[in-house]
Amino acid sequence: MSRFCAALLTTGMFFATTTSAQDLLIRHATVHTAGAQGTLQNADVLVQGGVIRAVGANLPAPASIDVVEANGKPLTPALFGGITEIGIEEVSGEAETVDSAVTLANGQPMRPEFDVTLAYNPDSVLVPVARIEGLGFTLLGANTGGSFVAGQGGVVRLDGGADPIGPRVLFLKLGNDVLGLSGSSRAAQWMLLDQLVGEARGRIAADSPHALLTPTGRAVLARYLAGNGRIVVNVNRAADIRQLLRWAQREHVRIAIASGIEAWKLAPEIARAKVPVFVDALADLPGDFDQIGATLENAARLHAAGVEVSFAQFGDASHNARKIRQYAGNAVANGLPWEAGLEGLTRIPAQVLGVGDKLGTIAPGKLADLALWTGDPLDVANVATQLWLGGKTIPMRSRQTELRDRYLRAAGILPRAYMP
Repeated sequence: MSRFCAALLTTGMFFATTTSAQDLLIRHATVHTAGAQGTLQNADVLVQGGVIRAVGANLPAPASIDVVEANGKPLTPALFGGITEIGIEEVSGEAETVDSAVTLANGQPMRPEFDVTLAYNPDSVLVPVARIEGLGFTLLGANTGGSFVAGQGGVVRLDGGADPIGPRVLFLKLGNDVLGLSGSSRAAQWMLLDQLVGEARGRIAADSPHALLTPTGRAVLARYLAGNGRIVVNVNRAADIRQLLRWAQREHVRIAIASGIEAWKLAPEIARAKVPVFVDALADLPGDFDQIGATLENAARLHAAGVEVSFAQFGDASHNARKIRQYAGNAVANGLPWEAGLEGLTRIPAQVLGVGDKLGTIAPGKLADLALWTGDPLDVANVATQLWLGGKTIPMRSRQTELRDRYLRAAGILPRAYMP
């Protein structure tokens, strides 16, 4: 059997579709706006043309509009899926289905111009798998390949659209995981970053025999150095985070920290620098020497200091994006206020990533990306009963549910595997 056929058998072929945009009125919900209005009891949300038009009690229903009775159940913005490779990865162990990293021939310069969103496949089998869990958007992340400057990614809505929204994000990785890409020393990472900045800002000649960037790469990096886009840095050790804060202040760049397992040690400094953190909220034991200070209270301590906290998984996040709710719930169980946990899956990532004008809160003028739940969305005992993206009713089906239903049917003349 060819590797291609094996991959198809592993992933299956499921392409969920959405209905056309609809107007609807969701009645009598517990509306967690994740915004200025907070939580509204027994409230209604009016959607017209795919956009939220009104939020409040006893809203009149326009003629011929679909009415959904929530019966007091929680309604939230569609959730953030974290930093993932949904749509740029199908089978993590099958290289030809993974497009998240660039590794060029030896001697090639660093490539900040590499943009993983160009490989995004909205028909990926992983999209409906994420959507049935109430997830409406994710940040496509670039992984380190031949350089600790991984490349660019961006936000995609899981509505079947092919294009990202909002500004691009540049990904870097620092610390012991990339020592092999930086001269076997984390000190060399700062040396190389200083050279990259020098090239992008014209302090180092473009024709230098030791140049690290292509002309396009210099232009791309210069854009981020000018504040046009955020640099997301995967880093864990407190000492490295301290150097990162100093570098960002010196170079006047907008950064966010991803993972940040020892970030709590520098919580006041991170808050003063107004640097958001995408926390690995399940890290409770040292995985390596950069994580000696791991604690389940990381998110709570950062929030208490005034840091904007969101969440991200690290390690097969694409296939397990549903666990992002568990990350937030785990942080709440360890001291993070519940409202902050929900905002870390809605408002905060949307604002940090430059799409807060469209996503992240339930308010008039925002896209009608909404999820209705059986109960507390941060408790994994509950599930999303319906997801709307841009006012479209999303089928709550995925490859997994299709397989479940197939094998729950009574056997017929043919084996279940051959049944439609």
